[in-house]
Amino acid sequence: MQKLLIVGGGFAGVWAALVAARETIHQGRELQIQLVSKDPYLTMRPRLYEPDPEGLRAPLKPTLEPVGVDLLVASAERIDPIAKTVDVVTEEGARSLTYDRLILASGSHLAAPSVPGLAEHGWSIDDYEASVAFDRHLRALAAMPAAADRDSFVVLGAGFTGIELALELRRRIEIHSDAARARKASIFLVDREKVVGASLGDNPRPVIEAALAEADVELRLGASVTSVGKGRVSFGTGESIDTFSVISTVGLTASPLTGQLPLERDETGRLTTDPMLRVQGIDSVYAAGDVARAYVDDENLALMSCQHAIFMGQMAGFNAAHDILDLPLRPYRQPFYQTCLDLGRSGAVYTTGWEREVQKRGEEAKKLKRFINSELIYPPANDRAAILAAADIDAREDNRTAAAS
Repeated sequence: MQKLLIVGGGFAGVWAALVAARETIHQGRELQIQLVSKDPYLTMRPRLYEPDPEGLRAPLKPTLEPVGVDLLVASAERIDPIAKTVDVVTEEGARSLTYDRLILASGSHLAAPSVPGLAEHGWSIDDYEASVAFDRHLRALAAMPAAADRDSFVVLGAGFTGIELALELRRRIEIHSDAARARKASIFLVDREKVVGASLGDNPRPVIEAALAEADVELRLGASVTSVGKGRVSFGTGESIDTFSVISTVGLTASPLTGQLPLERDETGRLTTDPMLRVQGIDSVYAAGDVARAYVDDENLALMSCQHAIFMGQMAGFNAAHDILDLPLRPYRQPFYQTCLDLGRSGAVYTTGWEREVQKRGEEAKKLKRFINSELIYPPANDRAAILAAADIDAREDNRTAAAS
């Protein structure tokens, strides 16, 4: 039996597996589908700015097993596109997996800026382990006596994640201590750019700035961090802030597995794909999610985001399965672009299009954000019919458009 191997248990990899399984079943054909994941969970990475990160992951087996996808918990170490093998390490030891087609969906990680002391004394919310560690740090701070370094929090990066974290911090502090401490905390949002949310465009900026002002978040824009020590962060201006809590949210780079393929990569480590999401230069390998440099339309590239990873994974799964089964392929296109940024107690702001035109704000946008975070990004589980229905890419496109309206 021919085999589709998928490396990566994030949004792109999971949805690639589900759609490939659905297409195989729908066609009445046989295909072995195996997904390699470093752990048996799908982490809700877009939600890791929220409280209680330990609850922000879902087990993979109840989603994959009902449609016949084999889950292998392992770390992928080496890809050989000539031999069509992937070397992995499991709890039992090393082994080599073969494939007829490979979907690389191994995601991205935070490559923190090369600031002295940041790796040793800084925090992040980039993945499950880092987010849980930071939450435990907040809990430990609550047991310490009041002091400037205990009650100051410095968030590096005024992009999507940095803004959401800065605006959620007081609630997280309150959960671990009390409302009085949360109100008194000093929260700083730092970025080298001279404006907040530079990558989010001009249109939502007034809404974002108003939310930051309402939450009493102090901005340090056009600022560079020169060092992070135990209890202090220093800036190029000579200013320093006493703090035990420097949280980096900048510097995403693609999984190092992209370097296993003898191909050029972009500045973030992504592999260039053709419209079918095949890696250019290796027809047997597809890429999806944060490892893929793919165009969503004639002008814009997909971003390292859940929004693009999910649909890209679906199309990679569809095409890789159809490729093996000798069925027609479809080009990946995702022209509709939207953002929904959580603004803490100020609600949220929802935009559409690459110009980020504001469509909803405040509580109206917050309801949409809650729907996205608590329902839309979760795949079905323990229900074969529901899983197969969700993996119908034509139906999901209709649902995606309806949810945004």
